[in-house]
Amino acid sequence: MAETMKAAVWYDKKDIRVEDVAVPAPPKADEVQIEVDFCGICGSDLHEYLAGPIFIPTEPHPLTGHSGKTILGHEFSGTVVAVGDAVKNVRVGDLVAPDACQHCGTCITCREGRYNVCESLAFTGLMAEGAFAKYVNVPANVVFVLPEGVSQEAAALIEPIATGFKAVRQAGPILGESIVVLGAGTIGLGTLQCAKAAGAGLCIVVEMSAARKKLAKECGADVILDPTECDIVAEVKKLTGGSGADVSFECIGNVKTGPLAIDVIRNNGRAIIVGIFEGPSEFNFFSLSATDKRVIGTLAYTLDDFKGVSALLANGAITAEPLITGKIALSDIVSKGFEELVNNKDAHIKILVDPNL
Repeated sequence: MAETMKAAVWYDKKDIRVEDVAVPAPPKADEVQIEVDFCGICGSDLHEYLAGPIFIPTEPHPLTGHSGKTILGHEFSGTVVAVGDAVKNVRVGDLVAPDACQHCGTCITCREGRYNVCESLAFTGLMAEGAFAKYVNVPANVVFVLPEGVSQEAAALIEPIATGFKAVRQAGPILGESIVVLGAGTIGLGTLQCAKAAGAGLCIVVEMSAARKKLAKECGADVILDPTECDIVAEVKKLTGGSGADVSFECIGNVKTGPLAIDVIRNNGRAIIVGIFEGPSEFNFFSLSATDKRVIGTLAYTLDDFKGVSALLANGAITAEPLITGKIALSDIVSKGFEELVNNKDAHIKILVDPNL
């Protein structure tokens, strides 16, 4: 009889079931099998719970062949328990935090080293089976071996923080520059910490939630602005000598905050768009051509960003612990995870799931 394990399986909108599934087969030649320690609930997981399928494919994915019901989970840490015959970069026993960007390796962006925008990109836990389970198989080329000094709990947050780390790299040198971070969720707070580590000067955060405002202060925000209490553009200009910030990071993905990210920067400033938008925003492109403002999109990360985040975690330049607002058993993932985030979203940043409980 095949060995089984518990896993959180997405079937449909508002239908995630913790059930017995088969333990993954031994890894293929280029894969590794990981015993999961912790896996965070991501905003994309929540979107699939509330309104999916969004990213989960309804037809076989061109890279993985996966479609339909899916074991969710892609923000995770664990221990390598088996490796494929061709794997050289990872060994059994390694503590790891895998990158979620499964990629083809042959398209133009993969050849440029920008596999995060692979033409056939597949995210673990959405277009392939994920880590809300005891074991998961992933390609060896997305596995990052952890350095000493990073806990397994913190390692589960490397994936979302790496999104902010890459956003800061996309902005170019920011030493001494003024920045605005729109949103103080996991990505926003990670971006804020990475910007501080990169030497940003004045750090302004735009947020409405009282709990998240408090965390933004803990993570290094100098000023926190609430759009229900003030005119954000006017306040940012007042704080920056009348011109606007040097750089903004849009970490919400809202119809209003996309244009706002451009409005708060000075002429020749940079707006980095990190958020995932569900719909279009109205925008007058003359505000770019008349000002030399630059808008830069950024998706996910590469293993270089994982390396950078882990180094900052190890030396204390950034910290993951304030972002962890809950740890739950896999069996409670719906009631204490997804439903908790729906009903008390403002009180939470990252809920970690332990599949061994």
